[in-house]
Amino acid sequence: MQGVLTGFAVIAVVIGIGYVLGRRGHLGEDGRTVLTRLAFNVATPALLFTTLAGADLSVIFSQRLLVTAAATACAAALFVSVGLVRGWGAGPITIGALCSSYVNAGNLGIPIAFYVLGDASLVAPVLLFQQIVVTPLALTVLDLSRPGEPRPLMRRLTTPLRNPMAVGSLSGVVVATTGWSVPSPALEPLTLIGNMSVPAVLLAFGISLRGSGMPARGENRPAIVLSAALKTTAQPVIAWAVGAGVFHLHGAALLDVVVISALPAAQNLYTYASQYRVAEQMARESILLSTAVSIPVLITVAAVLG
Repeated sequence: MQGVLTGFAVIAVVIGIGYVLGRRGHLGEDGRTVLTRLAFNVATPALLFTTLAGADLSVIFSQRLLVTAAATACAAALFVSVGLVRGWGAGPITIGALCSSYVNAGNLGIPIAFYVLGDASLVAPVLLFQQIVVTPLALTVLDLSRPGEPRPLMRRLTTPLRNPMAVGSLSGVVVATTGWSVPSPALEPLTLIGNMSVPAVLLAFGISLRGSGMPARGENRPAIVLSAALKTTAQPVIAWAVGAGVFHLHGAALLDVVVISALPAAQNLYTYASQYRVAEQMARESILLSTAVSIPVLITVAAVLG
C-alpha cells in the first residue's frame, strides 16, 4: 500500500505545481504548448533512446509480457469496437484506445513495482512493449488520419520514420540489438535531455487542468467513462484471467501482471492528443479519472492477490 500511495503522491505534487503555474500564468499563454512540444519532439525521444539502448530485449519474449500484451490488445479492441459503432472517428478512437490500455509504467509503474512488487525491473517488459510496438503503431494511425490532401503511398509507408517518438524508440532498439555502446560524450547529453520528459509532461498536464471542471461531464462523457472503466477494471481482470487460465501463473507472478495492468493511463497520452490536436479533453479527463479510480483498485489487488 505504501508503494501505491508514494507513486501517486509524487505525480500529484508535480501536476499540482503545473496547475499553480497555469493559474498564475508564470509560463505565459503558450507555456503548456511549449512544454508539450518539448516533451514530444525532444525530451521523450531522448528518454526512449537512452532507455532502450541499454535494455535487454530478451525480456520482450517473457510469459508475463504475453499476458500484458493480451490484456492491452483486448482492452483497446473493446474501445475500438464501441467507437466504430458510435462513429467517433479515427483520431478519437485511437486516443481512447490508448487511454483504455496504455499503462503508466514509467513515472508511476516504477515506484509501485519497487514498493509493492519488490522489483522495479518488472515494468521493463511493459515499457519496451509500449515503446516499441504500441506507440509507433498508434502515432502512425494519428499521422495518417490527419485531415488534408491524401498522402503518397511512400510517404504513408515511411510515416513512423518521421515521427520523433518512433525514431527515438527504433534507434534505441537498433543500438541494443547490435550491442553497440554509445560513447559517453554522446550519451550523457541525451540522458540529461531525456530527464526533462516526465516533469515536462506532468507540468503540461497540470497546466491543462486550469479552468477545467469535474471529469466526464461534457459530450465526451461516454468515451471518457468507457476508457477509464476499461483501463482500471477490464484490463486487470483480463490480465488475471489470461495469466491464471491460459499461462497458469500464480502467486507473485500473477500479482505482477495484474498490478501492472491495473496502473492508470499514462500522462504522456495527453501529450500525443495535444500534439495532434485531437481528443485533448477526452485524453486529459480519462487520464485524470483512471488515475483516481486506480488507487482503490491497486490497493484491492495488492490485498487480494498479495
